Amino acid sequence: MRATGSVGWLLLCTALAGSAAADTPADDAYARGARVYERCAACHALEWDRTGPRHCGLIGRRAGSVPGFPYSPAMRSAGFVWDERTLDRFLRSPLTAVPGTSMGYDGVKDDAERQDLIVFLREVNDTAPCRKLSADAAQRP
Repeated sequence: MRATGSVGWLLLCTALAGSAAADTPADDAYARGARVYERCAACHALEWDRTGPRHCGLIGRRAGSVPGFPYSPAMRSAGFVWDERTLDRFLRSPLTAVPGTSMGYDGVKDDAERQDLIVFLREVNDTAPCRKLSADAAQRP
């Protein structure tokens, strides 16, 4: 059931991004990033953990820190915070950026696709579902 909700939410984001894509170049990057994110949806969702951890709240979060997610020891001890620079490095080649990570994906090799994906991940964090999830998490002891 959750996967269906994730796919539905992703399709809604993609449709909304596509309808706004003609407005500005930033919207174009968001729409293109949403399409790149479809590849990520095989293992990740925005609002909950799947094979990989959730992506709501990713920007500004310490790597390996989603409570209850079974990260690899390498990711738990990576020691960095996700920002545009660390995402770019990791998404280019996860296994090189964090040797020993359990994320077996080879990476997003195309520079433009990677940048569009980062725009999407940054902007999606300002959506109501992600803000609510982050607020709920902040209230937990």
